Amino acid sequence: MAEAQNIPAGSTTAGAIAVAAESTVATRMSAPPSFDVADFPVPNGREEEWRFTPLARLKGLHDGTAVANGSMKAQIDAPEGVTVESVDRGDARIGKAGIPVDRIAAQAFSSFAKATVVTVPKETVLTEPVRLALHGEGGTTFGHTVFDVQAFAEAVVVIDHTGDGVRAANVEFLVGDGAKLTVVSVQDWDDTAVHCSQHNTLVGRDATFKSIVITFGGDLVRIHPRVSYAGPGGEAELFGLYFTDAGQHQEHRLLVTHDAPHCKSNVVYKGALQGQDAHAVWIGDVLIEKSAEGTDTYEMNRNLVLTDGARVDSVPNLEIETGEIVGAGHASATGRFDDEQLFYLQARGIPADDARRLVVRGFFAELVQQIGVDDIEERLLTKIETELQGSV
Repeated sequence: MAEAQNIPAGSTTAGAIAVAAESTVATRMSAPPSFDVADFPVPNGREEEWRFTPLARLKGLHDGTAVANGSMKAQIDAPEGVTVESVDRGDARIGKAGIPVDRIAAQAFSSFAKATVVTVPKETVLTEPVRLALHGEGGTTFGHTVFDVQAFAEAVVVIDHTGDGVRAANVEFLVGDGAKLTVVSVQDWDDTAVHCSQHNTLVGRDATFKSIVITFGGDLVRIHPRVSYAGPGGEAELFGLYFTDAGQHQEHRLLVTHDAPHCKSNVVYKGALQGQDAHAVWIGDVLIEKSAEGTDTYEMNRNLVLTDGARVDSVPNLEIETGEIVGAGHASATGRFDDEQLFYLQARGIPADDARRLVVRGFFAELVQQIGVDDIEERLLTKIETELQGSV
């Protein structure tokens, strides 16, 4: 099943309003953004932002019963010139990229003891990635991290989640004017872990931001990337890859808010699912505000269902408040193996199981190439191969 819509350059305001009318509810949260957890009612599962999430598996993150009783081993490897600070919540950089938009994000903000701020100074060009390794050692933990990449700097950031536990966090990316930032966030948790995180990005004037979210492990993983623009000329690319196994719930909810003129965004997420009760959710929201003339945006989600018993919910939304755009569109598709591809490979002497593995690797190849960090790419390909052993 697939749905797609494209709004070409020169679209009329009337057409834009029609699209907005269809998707306004989907792009709005049930409560205004706030740092105070008390401003968010306890969700009951009927709210738009919670209707796909199994609340009982959140281990109390959503209703206030979760307490910070766990341990998280954190290690930061930063190249020369990068500064790492531990700061109080009153630091001016905290909250600059965005405010919590649901109860879990607000709970995480209210519960962290110290925030970590990683700064790449102005005009610094890093030749090695900044690496943040987070290894859960059980229990519940909360966190807040800010990556401040200042004007005309260039950096790659790798955030690697492993181990076990219950984790709620806010992560902020400040991309200064003319800066370039690539972020790779890996969710490779143990099978019993729970992880909810809001990623807020503020893209400066003529800045470039690229995000690659890779999700494999965990019992429940819910990632909420949000992007906005601080000035014209900004570009954002959001890529995602997930492999959802039996019983896992993996949810990626994205919002790109075009609130400055002449900015671009491109979203591509791909997932594979296998096993009974494997459940993937992708929500892709793009809001083009009235002031964002000259916007060029597209979002796409593709899902490959490998076995019976798996379920996908994929919902792309566009809300457009101006007709003066370069282009906007979205697409979503979910299906099984392409029989023609399999036949082509088998007709050339490739065994059926090998042919299926080749199709899956080809399905993900476009996104693997976006990572640009050799050890992460190799680890990802190995992980995909391991997962495929159980299905094809």
